[in-house]
Amino acid sequence: MSNETKKHYKRALTIAGSDPSGGAGIQADLKTFSACGCFGTSAIVAVVDENTVGVTGVHPIPVEFVTGQIRSVLDDIGTDAVKIGMLHSSELIRAVRDTLAPYGLRNVVLDPVMVATSGDALLQEEAVATLRDELIPTVRVITPNIPEAELLLGQLIDRQSQLPDAARALSCGGRVSVFLKAGHLTDEELVDIFYNAETDEVLPLRSRRVQTVNTHGTGCTLSSALAAFLARGFGLSDAATRAKAYIASAIEAGASYAIGHGHGPVHHFHGFWE
Repeated sequence: MSNETKKHYKRALTIAGSDPSGGAGIQADLKTFSACGCFGTSAIVAVVDENTVGVTGVHPIPVEFVTGQIRSVLDDIGTDAVKIGMLHSSELIRAVRDTLAPYGLRNVVLDPVMVATSGDALLQEEAVATLRDELIPTVRVITPNIPEAELLLGQLIDRQSQLPDAARALSCGGRVSVFLKAGHLTDEELVDIFYNAETDEVLPLRSRRVQTVNTHGTGCTLSSALAAFLARGFGLSDAATRAKAYIASAIEAGASYAIGHGHGPVHHFHGFWE
């Protein structure tokens, strides 16, 4: 049987840092891709020394080695979507952008990771402007949380009513869709906002707020789920709705587990095993 007549996986590539504790970063991305129906590939940008309590250190991978990983995957396997996570420097941000550009990939989801759940900084200060001005305008969707949105916009966001306008303000003049996560607010109902820049629609995505410390890697997981559903061919708003349902269920299922001494992970495989 030739390759042309064989079945093909839906593929998703993650470009991010590693997490040895398995709850965030590359490890969370690959788990999420698998749980959401995609074959996952990866390009590791940094080896991070962390656990559920905090980040001890970040060891960057040489930029040319990162771009080599990306090309190796895309030239051989290809991909239907890309999730970009932690990019710690301006040099790396530009290199990833320039490496992806010739492939003409539409489904690029950027999680603008700047601070870990533990509060540790993961992005060099000067790289924030590079991310905002040079990478964000080139992707299809970004998935900031409120502290990340505040850094990108230079303004305080402390009320649910601010989120639709903030999402629009982050959209590069209506060119980039925005999944703005409301987890840092304290309202009883958790209402994320998805601004679909391609239809100019604002979609509230509601879930029950779960009181749990197991929130390590929630941002990585949400953005990877969104990339996976885009890779599978769902439209933007449908993919965002499905990603929201997946992360809400993963948080709820993971709340009853104890792992580590700090912020534990969500339950990536809640649909398959308990």
